[in-house]
Amino acid sequence: MESDAREQLQIIERAAAAPYVNYPATPWWYSPLVGLWAAAMIGAFTWWRENTALFAASLAILIALEGAFIAWIQRRHGALPMPGRGTPPAEIGRVWRGYFLALPVVAGLIALAWWLGGVPVAAVTAFVVVTAGLAYYERRYGVAAAKVRERLA
Repeated sequence: MESDAREQLQIIERAAAAPYVNYPATPWWYSPLVGLWAAAMIGAFTWWRENTALFAASLAILIALEGAFIAWIQRRHGALPMPGRGTPPAEIGRVWRGYFLALPVVAGLIALAWWLGGVPVAAVTAFVVVTAGLAYYERRYGVAAAKVRERLA
């Protein structure tokens, strides 16, 4: 009887963890594309004071691209867990906490680059930092997901 209860708890835990660990890996181009998008968002500020129409149009295009990308990736993944939503397994929760702790550091580095070198330097910094940071996060998430799968096997 006790083993049945234990098995049932493990089945429940596997089902709860499934959206966090059972989905296709992100494509190789995901991190550089997001880095390029972040750089383009910052680069749009080149026109902020000079041409309001170009600034507004570029922001609108970039926001529309983001919406289309998010819709595509959610369809591709099915149940796409978003950092900060839901109750992930402990291993993935640690990765998410690291992600959220890194966000202000990334924003601070980009802001510092903007202050010291202007929009072009900030855009390049955004591309490098966002691409590298997201690739690192993806690797850590993959390792954490593998640990969860192993633990629940």
